[in-house]
Amino acid sequence: MANIDQKPSKFMYNLLHVLPAFVNKEEGIINTIVEVSTGSINKYELITESGQLKLDRVGYSSLAYPFTYGALPMTWDFDGDPLDVEIVNITEPLVPGSLVEVRVIGIMKFIDGGEIDDKIIGVLAGDKRSDHIQSYKDLGEYWEKETKYYWENYKALKKPGTGVVETFHEKDEAIKVIEECMERYNKDYAPKLD
Repeated sequence: MANIDQKPSKFMYNLLHVLPAFVNKEEGIINTIVEVSTGSINKYELITESGQLKLDRVGYSSLAYPFTYGALPMTWDFDGDPLDVEIVNITEPLVPGSLVEVRVIGIMKFIDGGEIDDKIIGVLAGDKRSDHIQSYKDLGEYWEKETKYYWENYKALKKPGTGVVETFHEKDEAIKVIEECMERYNKDYAPKLD
């Protein structure tokens, strides 16, 4: 896991810029750096330039993340951040800042404050408890309602109506979006790197 194509260094690498998005494209397995663990109201975010984890904000209400949340390396979404990943069906909290391999099962199309801010949906690769989950539809109707409710209300006390869940799609659409975000990263962000 996490074989980085870099020589050893006395400095810590910024994983957002040295890890590839895909671990295994055929199987739909991606690298994900955990930012927020299930049940937290704190919003942590990786600083894109340096890779450190920062407390971005304390949630505006008691509405806690119903999934683990992370960032996909070497991608760039329309909102000016790495592509977001929801990791579902977690049995134990994951440590923010840790690197996990995620098997993609779908995508949620999302608008946040007028910006495209899509969310890849996945399960932990290699977790036998999730082998039966091949599509976001396998998570059930309640999961979809809960996820939609969370995203449409997580900022409601501060900025009502800013989050709009548009649609959910299968793995093929998710892979397409990941590839587009990889291209955008190479074109728009990678040239800024030292």
